[in-house]
Amino acid sequence: VDGGGVSDHVFALCHLLGFRFAPRIPNIAARRLHLFNGIEPGPDIAPLVAGRIDEGLIEAHWDDVLRLGTSIRTGVVSASIMLERLGSYPRANGLALALREIGRVERTLFTLDWIEQPEQRRRATRELNKGEAENALKRAIFFHRIGRIRDHALQAQSHRASALNLVAGAIVLWNTTYLQAARMHLANLGRPVPPDLLQHLSPLGWQHINLTGDYLWTDPDAPSTALRPLRQMRAVEGTAKP
Repeated sequence: VDGGGVSDHVFALCHLLGFRFAPRIPNIAARRLHLFNGIEPGPDIAPLVAGRIDEGLIEAHWDDVLRLGTSIRTGVVSASIMLERLGSYPRANGLALALREIGRVERTLFTLDWIEQPEQRRRATRELNKGEAENALKRAIFFHRIGRIRDHALQAQSHRASALNLVAGAIVLWNTTYLQAARMHLANLGRPVPPDLLQHLSPLGWQHINLTGDYLWTDPDAPSTALRPLRQMRAVEGTAKP
């Protein structure tokens, strides 16, 4: 998730539900920190400080905050509905303001960790890239209606979404099977793929798959476990051609 436009309420609700929201921060220079009273920032952090945390506001509405967290955890109300309501509350609403202050604390802590921990930045970028690659695959599959579900009936929408997930899953399974076969083939030739390179492989590619035509949901008469021959690469005058 890109954290640039995420509200402080999201950080606050995630904290109340017992987990930490960890979005990507694309532009760290545009982020602003909020510190508790009595804490003076160093010269490197001072340009990012936008204000102070209103501890009295959190304390005054702490019971309301706890009731909200309990309601969400027990399923009385969903987090998404509460986020919509919080966004529509008047600016003077005490609960919304207290959650904003809690969110500022969590956002500040996360931003400081983002600055100090390069591995966290790399991990967030990897996860975001995975999500974008999956969405790109599904957009490529869903070419007939230009990537949009235009059905009005809920059941038809559900069927179309399920079919899309099924086709995407079949492609992932196909790619994973043949990536493993290619890895084993190289290992048998005495050219194993280094473990540090395996983490960069992804089964979400589709350029080698013909996506046009009809998808038939029928069982094959005689399913075969044999794989198709792997494409062979040969070097020709210093270049590789399929």
